[in-house]
Amino acid sequence: MIRALCVAGLASAVGKTTVTLALAAAFRRRGLRVRCAKVGPDFIDPGFHAAVTGAPSRTLDSWMLPADALRAAFARAGHDADLVLVEGVMGLFDGLDGASERASTAEVAKRLGVPVLLVVDAGAQARSAGAVVLGAERFDPGLEVAGVIFNRVGGARHVGWLRDAVAGCRAQSVGAVPWRDELRLPERHLGLVTARERAVEPALIDALATLGEETIDLDACLAMAQSEVAPASPPAPGAVRARLGVAMDEAFQFYYPENLEALAAAGAAIVPWSPLEDCGLPDVDGLYLGGGYPEVHAARLAGNAAGRAAVRDFVGSGRPVYAECGGLMYLADSVDDLDGRAHPMVGVLAARVRMRPRRLTLGYREVTLAADALLGPRGARLRGHEFHASHLDGEVTAETAYRVSDPTGGPGWSEGFRVARTLASYVHLHLASRPGAAEAVVDACAATRERVSS
Repeated sequence: MIRALCVAGLASAVGKTTVTLALAAAFRRRGLRVRCAKVGPDFIDPGFHAAVTGAPSRTLDSWMLPADALRAAFARAGHDADLVLVEGVMGLFDGLDGASERASTAEVAKRLGVPVLLVVDAGAQARSAGAVVLGAERFDPGLEVAGVIFNRVGGARHVGWLRDAVAGCRAQSVGAVPWRDELRLPERHLGLVTARERAVEPALIDALATLGEETIDLDACLAMAQSEVAPASPPAPGAVRARLGVAMDEAFQFYYPENLEALAAAGAAIVPWSPLEDCGLPDVDGLYLGGGYPEVHAARLAGNAAGRAAVRDFVGSGRPVYAECGGLMYLADSVDDLDGRAHPMVGVLAARVRMRPRRLTLGYREVTLAADALLGPRGARLRGHEFHASHLDGEVTAETAYRVSDPTGGPGWSEGFRVARTLASYVHLHLASRPGAAEAVVDACAATRERVSS
């Protein structure tokens, strides 16, 4: 059995990430091997998890992932771990819509048999916290709300009132965390500044560990930890059939660990490179341009003209390129920075990318391949999500490979732009949503390698 706890709240911005990191750092200071996972499609929080634990943070999304893939991702999180901390998404019961538990933290916790530590923002309440905790317990009796951690507490009297307020609840009060401005993580237009850009220093990790030790009953938390899943090792890399260049730097950093593992298991040697720094490409048979913040680093990307030309030539050579969200933006003619200034990009997708920070596009997406494409045969379906504050200005005339639908309703639309053997989309896809997708990508890269060799 994997020992695990799910750190959740009844809304966003109640302190779930801070509490998760404090617990992880404190338990690591005790010598435990701690791993983290994140409910939902988020990339940013897992980056902080990895910085504190020194290991990848797994994605646990019950809409994108079939049931067996969800359990497999959690099982991998538990490999060689003494404790797994699962950070929830949004509010505990928030998910795909308002009528069901689909894609919610509660659904994931129940499917995996993981008890919930409920983080309650007590900054503006006292006895009312009891109603909050009792409401969570009664809203879904099948969910185990095992403990409660009060965040942003005042003095000792305030903490006493809060503990009195939940005395009649099943959940045990296991922590009272005061406001610490020095531990606040900086934000921008799409959420937190990423761990890769901010550089999580050892001093911050030490401060988080001390916060956890001084304000949370770690022994009580550890005694609650459990699940219904046995640990399992990640898939071993397969025999190398192709080399896949993966853009990895401050501008491009959003990848599900499971995607990269699946590609490696299918026979891809993962070769990192930096569109910000590298003037040329490594010796690879295909490229994977993931999501990130090209708009933040637009001037530096534009300044690396040799790097942009190398990517443009690679696309023109007919070798496979898969780009999503930030990767799509990089392949466009130009990208506006946050001040509205346009910067030249690779220029293989005839469009200008403009920013609209106050109008986010976000939500789950299902794509159906309208023709044989890089990710599989016609009719194949994959799941993912969109989250961006940019849009393509004007009509894009490139051929499209996808029919995209929103599972919450509304008409579908065509997307997944094709230029030569390049496939570019705003949708972040999870390759585990369709068995065979990773193999299809590696097959395409391997076929290119064979043509070049012959």
